[in-house]
Amino acid sequence: MTESVRGRGASYNPGNRFIPLHYEVDPARIDPDGPAPATHFYRDRTRSIITSNDSPDVGFTHSINVYRGCEHGCSYCYARPYHEYLGMSSGLDFETKILVKENAPELLRRELTSPKWQPTTLGMSGVTDPYQPIERKLQLTRQCLEVLAEFRNPVGIVTKNRLVERDVDVLRSLASYNAAAVILSITTLDGELARIMEPRATQPSGRLEAINALTKAGVPTGVFVAPIIPGLNEHEIPAILQAARDAGADFAGFTILRLPMSVGDIFTAWLDQYFPDRKEKILGRVRELRDGRLNEVRFHRRMKGEGYWSEAIGDLFRLHKKRLGFTSPAPKLSTESFRRPGEQRSLFE
Repeated sequence: MTESVRGRGASYNPGNRFIPLHYEVDPARIDPDGPAPATHFYRDRTRSIITSNDSPDVGFTHSINVYRGCEHGCSYCYARPYHEYLGMSSGLDFETKILVKENAPELLRRELTSPKWQPTTLGMSGVTDPYQPIERKLQLTRQCLEVLAEFRNPVGIVTKNRLVERDVDVLRSLASYNAAAVILSITTLDGELARIMEPRATQPSGRLEAINALTKAGVPTGVFVAPIIPGLNEHEIPAILQAARDAGADFAGFTILRLPMSVGDIFTAWLDQYFPDRKEKILGRVRELRDGRLNEVRFHRRMKGEGYWSEAIGDLFRLHKKRLGFTSPAPKLSTESFRRPGEQRSLFE
């Protein structure tokens, strides 16, 4: 069994599926009292920033991600395998080697200015969190939001970090044109569980405070109970919804744990370290949800699963969502106010 790495969600670097050789550290050479792996940042010289998808399982068709990799280090993160396309590992590399798109605001401005751009809602955090720790210093997400506000292009944000509160002024401006919504993802209300499962994300109490601050500012804000891990946190669904509602959340959603490719091994190793007594129970229920596998790739099933546990979790969520008055769906944002600065407009628009 691998040893846990202080302050990190993954405990090792699994092999890259595209590279036949990889380096493994001899466990005997690991000092459990030594310093935690440092985070390194690299320039990403991408030439475009808006990406598109045709998935029926997500609520947007276009998104922007200013970072690749995520220092939050969530043990279950479905985005980890994307790092393998960069020649790195989905394990520790994903959370310690972060690529930064320094020119993201300029690229975004160029792409929104182009007449080829047909205004639509942009998702921020389609892959990695736009408010991970380095954002406090670099402010690339804020700069992108300022560009979106200039064009009045709608944006939906999903984050685990209360740093989103910093940008309440820009989000309030966008919200005045029905062009902004924020979702805080909350997996658990247990601070100790969050500390080992999402080691560098904001504690649950801080996320609830962010919901409160944003809703008071007039920004439509919801809660995402995600991921629900059967056998570990599904019993918290009522409490999370209650806490989010008390904080002012307007809407709520959920997804069930996804373990694509190497994430299954990383999450299994995490269970070995922290919940060996519950490991088989949790993995067994995941397999029941996924037709005997740890992951499901089929659209319409990969987010919620199927079978008894899927129905039980869904029923529990819907029951308490209705009880607490979460009657409204996530807001449908508008592109009606979109404009290109300096563009001549008709007197009748």
